Amino acid sequence: MHRLVLATRNAHKVTELRAILTGAGLDVELIGADAYPDVPDVKETGVTFAENALLKAHALARATGLPAVADDSGLCVDVLGGAPGIFSARWAGRHGDDRANLDLLLAQLADIDDPHRTAHFACAAALALPDGTERVVEGRLTGTLRHTPAGSGGFGYDPILTPDGDTRSVAQLTPEEKNAISHRARAFHALAPEVAALPA
Repeated sequence: MHRLVLATRNAHKVTELRAILTGAGLDVELIGADAYPDVPDVKETGVTFAENALLKAHALARATGLPAVADDSGLCVDVLGGAPGIFSARWAGRHGDDRANLDLLLAQLADIDDPHRTAHFACAAALALPDGTERVVEGRLTGTLRHTPAGSGGFGYDPILTPDGDTRSVAQLTPEEKNAISHRARAFHALAPEVAALPA
């Protein structure tokens, strides 16, 4: 069994990634960064999702001596030129305030008609080894932004994105449905062969 450290203290992400990697056929023990309270959080100083994911993965791999996986993800709105993008978690000014982020984005898009409310979730998934080896892949989930939030599942901007080909928001999908199509699932499924190739 592979032992991997996940570079996040977000319990939602740890749960989601355990399900995704297990669903990809990997026999992995995924440990959240909370297991290493002395390791400081990494400042996300990159200007792309990939840069930020690699920063976090390398920092945790160096600190723990274990392979580390990290992701950086966000919502990219076409009419906003790809914003909020890497600033998704702090779009309203305070990191992780999902409701404030949603409210601000919906206010900014209030006058935008449905045909122009296209957007996608983007995720960069990174694997870093203590020796400095790295791999990063990306995944996307495209859709259209709703005018009002719907659903109680998921987190972040899930209540306002309706995936292409569906009528429900991501927050209205079951965890299994979400993990079958999400940007994070697509990125980590692409990363799975790299994880599988690690020495046990």
